[in-house]
Amino acid sequence: MRPPAHDNQPKGKKFRLVKFFAWASFIVILIFSFPFSMVISQKAKEILLKSYENYAFLLGENLNHQVFQYFVIPVVYERREPIKLRDEKQRRLLDRVVRNTIHGFNVDLVNIHSIDEDVIAYSTDPKLIGLRVKESLGYKKALKGEVYSGLISSKDDLWGLDIDFVGGKQKLRTYIPFRGPYPLFSPVEGYIGGVFELIQDLTPQYESIVKFQYLIFGLSILIMGLIFLALLLIVHKAEKDIEQRTRERLELEEQLNQAERLASLGHMVAGVSHEIKNPLGIIQSTAELLGGLPEASETQKRLSNVITEESGRLNRIVTEFLDFARPQTPNLQECRLEGVISRNLSFLRPELEKRGIRVEANLDGRPYPLKGDEELLYRAFLNILLNAIQSVHDGGLIAIDLAEEKGTLRVEIRDNGKGISAENLSKIFDPFFTTKDKGSGLGLSIVRKIIEGHRGSVHIESKEGEGTCVRIHLPRHARG
Repeated sequence: MRPPAHDNQPKGKKFRLVKFFAWASFIVILIFSFPFSMVISQKAKEILLKSYENYAFLLGENLNHQVFQYFVIPVVYERREPIKLRDEKQRRLLDRVVRNTIHGFNVDLVNIHSIDEDVIAYSTDPKLIGLRVKESLGYKKALKGEVYSGLISSKDDLWGLDIDFVGGKQKLRTYIPFRGPYPLFSPVEGYIGGVFELIQDLTPQYESIVKFQYLIFGLSILIMGLIFLALLLIVHKAEKDIEQRTRERLELEEQLNQAERLASLGHMVAGVSHEIKNPLGIIQSTAELLGGLPEASETQKRLSNVITEESGRLNRIVTEFLDFARPQTPNLQECRLEGVISRNLSFLRPELEKRGIRVEANLDGRPYPLKGDEELLYRAFLNILLNAIQSVHDGGLIAIDLAEEKGTLRVEIRDNGKGISAENLSKIFDPFFTTKDKGSGLGLSIVRKIIEGHRGSVHIESKEGEGTCVRIHLPRHARG
């Protein structure tokens, strides 16, 4: 069958909508999975920071108590000395109290800010003692009696998206007001004597959170990728189904269009053939009568024979026209396909032997029964074998293979003849199309009509210069 002209679109340019849907779904899922992973990891960071803020607050309260109990009271109330951390004894005492208090805790640095002199009065890092206090937000809040914590990072996050890098230092700075118990420390309630600054190293814990963030994001991408692959498989399957159904629909439309054309053509051919057949029979019988007269000369006899032969040829062509035009409803009976083909070979054996054409018939020696019209099938295979004989050169080969495939019988007739060009291959089933000098061009049209009348199918594969293969499938139990 000739492929529909409007179906010759480049492969890959059809059904772009489903492919666009797959990619769009992947992008949307990816976009939504990113903030999802960010929310989860950010929540984990907040829980970590909150726990360390509480830890720093408790440590600050403990420092508050320990410094007052073991430094302020001994110096101020027992020794009756003013607090002067420049004094070596006071400084060593305070250092011992602070270090004993933070011993075993994950604290990098402790600073005590003097709010009177606005300097760092004490630090576990001696190099910082005496430096001016930076009036940061945390320091100002501590002066108001509030506790404040903030994260110190050695690296910026990625593009401001709150995605941290692995390997950077992460520390928590906490400001805590230094108070003593009222009224011992001061006659004024709420008096702030100084500010504790604690710095804790959160790098190991924070890196675990960052790795957890990467893990969530990676798993999200992996899951989305698997969903995307599943979508692609579904879309690919749907695309193939749509293509198959579209192809079947176009083929059905083409068959319906061709059936309408053939029906109209059949009516016309039937009418013309009937009008030709009767006078043609009279011409043939008259020529035979004239050639048989006793007084007929040799020239008259020769001309009479020419008229008889040509009218016979015309009669055969008209008969083909009528066979093509009139409905051919198969008379389905039990028959054997290998017997039909054997009859064809027996009839054609003289011509095959005359031209030295070898026939390799693989009929397996077993029966291939089916319900069909034996005479119509005989005519169909006869047309195919005659085409093969006319195609091969003298001494050529025709191979016939018969096999059973899932309830159908498959017949392949191959030859090593001259083959059919790609241009003509799409036209061979068209009525009246022929590449021969003599012939009506209806042979293969009749073959297809007979095979399809048996609910079968016929396909032809050919390559110019290499030969032709005719493949026929016939159901064992065709329905009329």
